[in-house]
Amino acid sequence: MLKGTEYGGAREETTTMVESVPERTPRFNRVLLKLSGEALAPANQNTGVDLDALATIALEIKEISALGVELAIVIGAGNLIRGSEYERRGMDRSTADQMGMLATVINALALQNALEHAGVSTRVLSAVAMQAMCEPYIRRRAVRHLEKGRVIIFAAGTGNPYFTTDSAASLRALEIGAEVILKASHHVDGVYDRDPLKDPAARKFDRLTYIEVLQKNLKVMDSTAISMCMDNQLPIIVFNLRKPGNIRRAVTGETIGTRVDSAAS
Repeated sequence: MLKGTEYGGAREETTTMVESVPERTPRFNRVLLKLSGEALAPANQNTGVDLDALATIALEIKEISALGVELAIVIGAGNLIRGSEYERRGMDRSTADQMGMLATVINALALQNALEHAGVSTRVLSAVAMQAMCEPYIRRRAVRHLEKGRVIIFAAGTGNPYFTTDSAASLRALEIGAEVILKASHHVDGVYDRDPLKDPAARKFDRLTYIEVLQKNLKVMDSTAISMCMDNQLPIIVFNLRKPGNIRRAVTGETIGTRVDSAAS
């Protein structure tokens, strides 16, 4: 907008800014965010669903969506049930995994509710048909939702036992053409050579290759998920969800957490 100002009888045209330009722009146009089930639990706990935690995550996701980023989410179910624990106690693996799949649907519906309360258009797509509560997963439909600016939440893992939600995250990211997987941790701020919660001397990695993750048996994602990312050159960024603004920092390309890709460390 041009504004006239008077200087000793002369009129000068100056330019004033009508609206500010965002300081940061997204580095990625389409991303998949992997959340652990524990991220939805109350602070300092690993079980249950906390509405305050959901509201906080929803506001961060709203900020990312407002940047124009197409966002898909996969949530675990460790806050409700861990199929591996039931298997160790004698339950059939397939049954235990199916129970875990159903638990991810509970978490997905809870997050959808929080996002919609925050004003974010959201769809839950389930790998297991339950049309009374959510849409069935269809790849083309998922991509269309993203193109319309909706946040989508993938529920029920891959729909098959013996596959974790990490594997589901890698699979869905590849199917929808995501440019990166953002692996949000609720305990640590990256990948370490040892558990930093048990060993203060644990060393954090700023960057790793897929092969290093597999060879060192680092707890980033399971080996199936890492292998899928490696075969398709899909980078992974591991960061701490508990620090406000970290999702935005990862999306806008700030150096944060640990990056896993094919580059040399």
